[in-house]
This record gives sequence, C-alpha cells and structure tokens, in this order.
Amino acid sequence: MALMTWTAAEFGTNVGFADDQHKTIFDMVNKLHDTAATGNRSEIGKQLDALIDYVVMHFKSEETEMQKKGYADFAAHKAEHDKLVGVCADLQKKFHAGEAEVNQDTTRFVRDWLVNHIPKVDKLYGPCLSA
Repeated sequence: MALMTWTAAEFGTNVGFADDQHKTIFDMVNKLHDTAATGNRSEIGKQLDALIDYVVMHFKSEETEMQKKGYADFAAHKAEHDKLVGVCADLQKKFHAGEAEVNQDTTRFVRDWLVNHIPKVDKLYGPCLSA
C-alpha cells in the first residue's frame, strides 16, 4: 500500500516541472518505504542514494526558477531545502557507515516533511513561477 499519493488538489503547484518532480519523489518514497520493510540494506542504500540525489536535483530546479522569476520568499524557501538536505546527508552518511538504519519510520518522516512543505510552502511559489 502506498505511503503517500500525489493529488493535484492537495499537492499541485500549477508549475508543471515541479508537479512532475513531486510525483516522482512520491513514487521514490513509496518504493523506499516498501523496501525498508524488507530490511535489505543493499537495496535500501541504493534507493536512499537515488532519492537524495533526485531531491537535491529537484530543489536546485525549484531554486533556479525562483531566482529567475524573482520569487520574494526565495531565501526562506531555500533555507528549508538546505535544512532537509543536511538531515538527509547526515542520515545517508550514517547509514552507509553502519551507524543508522533506514526504516519505515524514516520514510514516514520524509512523508510528513513533504506533506507539510508542498501545500504550505511550495504552493506559494505557484503564481510567481507559472506567470
């Protein structure tokens, strides 16, 4: 069963590339959530790395567009991105060093962050970036 489901009503920003990337992130989190239940560290590690790489790329895409369009809340938005990237990088390092596990609690944390960030923060850039 999917941990999270993207819907336009709940998560749509009206910015095509961002919505497409958010859908991909949801799919990747769902896949990692299912794999985390198996305890297969090798596969979990591959999926964790792919998810973090994709999220970093996504954040850069959003930030580039925000800067191009002169989005007023760019600095605060980027600060939220930077904070999550820091948490993810720390987890990734500890996981690969055998000092931390990635389990379904981890994927629920990611879900909760996304469920709060996209509707409350990302949707705010919609009018600016879609203009």
